Amino acid sequence: MKDKVQNELAKISDETKGEILENFNQFKQYLAEKVELGENMGLSEEKLAKTTELVANYLAKHEEPRNREEHVLLELWKSGSKEEQHSLAHMLLKMVRGA
Repeated sequence: MKDKVQNELAKISDETKGEILENFNQFKQYLAEKVELGENMGLSEEKLAKTTELVANYLAKHEEPRNREEHVLLELWKSGSKEEQHSLAHMLLKMVRGA
């Protein structure tokens, strides 16, 4: 699954990434749409959280934060243990479901 997620993220054009990451509300909306898609495909909460972790790891390694909120998320992600990152992934899911 890791390779599939990374391949999908790599396919997104720089322009599209810029549009998604420039504004935190757009970022949340994009994630909400992807979470809804995963739910419609029957992915469990745990599978969604693990996928969220993969995306967060990719973003932490390959993308610079473009707003204050993304800076905070990056700092939280980098400072957390694997267990804390997993908890943060669950919290991100909760956040975007309310978006």
